[in-house]
Amino acid sequence: QAVRQLQDELRPALFDAHELLMAHADRRVVLVLQGLDASGKSGTIKHVVSAMNPVGVRVSSFKQPTSEEEAEPFLARIERALPEPGELAVFDRSHYEDAIVPAVHERQSDDIVDARVDAIRRFEEDLVADGVVIVKCLLNVSYDEQRERFLSRLREPDKQWKFSDADLETRRSWSHFVAAYGAVIGRTSTELAPWHVVPADRKWYRNWAVAQILLDALSELH
Repeated sequence: QAVRQLQDELRPALFDAHELLMAHADRRVVLVLQGLDASGKSGTIKHVVSAMNPVGVRVSSFKQPTSEEEAEPFLARIERALPEPGELAVFDRSHYEDAIVPAVHERQSDDIVDARVDAIRRFEEDLVADGVVIVKCLLNVSYDEQRERFLSRLREPDKQWKFSDADLETRRSWSHFVAAYGAVIGRTSTELAPWHVVPADRKWYRNWAVAQILLDALSELH
């Protein structure tokens, strides 16, 4: 039933709400999709974000920073990807990578990680004050389901391109990633920019939930 609702109701409603956003150039929306490898960030974009007019959508993927990006403030690459007035920007991973990954791999001290979390809070507060709506979705995949998705990437030829050594590192550091996510998400779920934790083991539910959350945010713009 939820799959049918996504197709028959939520996707058309998202398209209409997005068209209204494009017509009102004083507002901007950022959809943050954060989660461990194989949690379904790209799948969510495929099944949810594709419902909207591509002219008014900007999708950015934030992986490991380049050497040039590491030489600048960590939020600089995020600022360059922010939406123009009337646009929806979708972040496949986000500024949270720059707090969570260093916390796990201990490339940065606790003081630097804490400073980055504080900077993220101030950054989001400034965005909201400037009229930006921030919709943050944490796609929460279980340990067992992630294993099955990794194995699927190895078994199916058309999915092997998705597999990388980073997937193995995620498995080895699972408990550390979970702890880091818990700490960072807890400190950055604010009244102005709350987190939505979306169970991601069932893809149909993940897609339906993110579509509903995004539609609610767009509808509240009136």
